[in-house]
This record gives sequence, structure tokens and C-alpha cells, in this order.
Amino acid sequence: MKHLFYILFFFFGNLVAQDQAVFEQANTLYNEGEFEQAITKYQSILDSKQHSAELYYNIANAHYKLNNIAPSIYYFEKALQLKPNDKEILNNLAFAKKMTVDAIKEVPQLGLSKFFNKITNALTFDSWAKLTIVLMVFFVILFLVYYFTYNTARKRFSFSASFVFLFMALFSLGLAFQKQALDKKDNPAIIFAQKSEVKTEPNQTGSEAFMLHEGTKVQVLDTINNWKKIKLADGKTGWVIASDLKLLNNF
Repeated sequence: MKHLFYILFFFFGNLVAQDQAVFEQANTLYNEGEFEQAITKYQSILDSKQHSAELYYNIANAHYKLNNIAPSIYYFEKALQLKPNDKEILNNLAFAKKMTVDAIKEVPQLGLSKFFNKITNALTFDSWAKLTIVLMVFFVILFLVYYFTYNTARKRFSFSASFVFLFMALFSLGLAFQKQALDKKDNPAIIFAQKSEVKTEPNQTGSEAFMLHEGTKVQVLDTINNWKKIKLADGKTGWVIASDLKLLNNF
């Protein structure tokens, strides 16, 4: 078993080293202006099931240089999923979106809904869960101090502080579940077809609701056969052929 572990460790370590070498080769090709060749190299790493924000970011930049609208936006969005607050990714994504045809105004969130969604999306589900555990640890420590101390002032302080941390832990736990619910509903995709006719029904006989063009980001709500029900940021919905778009949550 020990020998098997060493063999597996060496095998996976060798794969990572190979991918790093290919990544550096691709970067060299990119710097030399050989963007198509660089994309081929980057894609070979993706095909080996290796994913990173840096890889998606570089392949997005290569597509951007070739004016490949949909792939550049798609891979910038993929990079953003792994590094949500990265300024360089956000900046380059904004430039890529300027190449799109569709001008879709997002429906603004108002009041408490906007406030709570902003707080919920400030951290990932895992981060909220970890924060909950940390806060609960502080609650337990302070409660134990309250239970075992005999100093009146310290007892009063530890009791009050422990329940403050308990409240914060429960609030954090609630936000964790809220974030999980939002993530489950979040099923974004990018339109890859140069022109995609959005239908009112999931079939070819349905009337045209509107037209979308490559690079537009949509939310996928439902699937029937080879049709996807989508929703735009402005609230419009319709059905498109599944082959016209590419899901972002597929890794």
C-alpha cells in the first residue's frame, strides 16, 4: 500500500509538472502573438481536468485578442467564478462585453432585498460556514468563562458577549444557507451562436420572442429535450436551442 501511494503521488505530481510546462509554453506563444496556438495549449490543460483562474483568464485573453466574443466572455466568467473579486478579471471582462451586440439593462434590486443579497454574496457558502464555526467557538469559550468565573463583572461581561457571538453565529449560519439557495438557483450560460432566435415555446413552431447574439449572458431556468428556458437580466424569458449556449457551471 505504501509503494502504491508513492506511485500515485509520483504520477499526479508528474501530471501537474507537465501541465505547468504546457502552461508556460502557451504563455510564450501568447506573448509572441501566436494566439490560436496558445489557445490549443491552454485547451489541452483543460482537457486534462486541470482548472485555475489563471488558466481561464489567459485563455480568455487569447480569445479576446482574436475577437472571439463568446469564448472570451465565457472564460473570463469562468475565471471570475474562481476569483470573484479579482480586479483584472473584472476589468477585462468589462472590455470583452463591449464587443457584444445586445444591450440588456439589469433590473435593479431595491430596499432590503438589495441589502441582504449584497451581504449574502459578500462571502461564499464555505466562507460563511467557516465563519459560523469560528463564532460558535468564541461563544463556547465565553460561556465557559461565564460558567466557571466567580468575578461578578467578568461573569456579566462573558455572559453578554457569549450571546452576542451566538447571535452572530446564527446570523452567519442563516446567510450560509441563503447563499447555498442562491447558488443552486444560479445557472448562468453564455450564448455562443452568432444569432440565437429565442422562442416563446420549446419547439421550432413557437413564435419568436426576441433575438440574442453571441456573448450575451443568460440564466437557464429549465430544460425540455434540447431546449433551454432562459431569463435575461432585464427579466425577459424565452426558449433557445441548447446548442446555442454554453453553461458556466460545468467544470
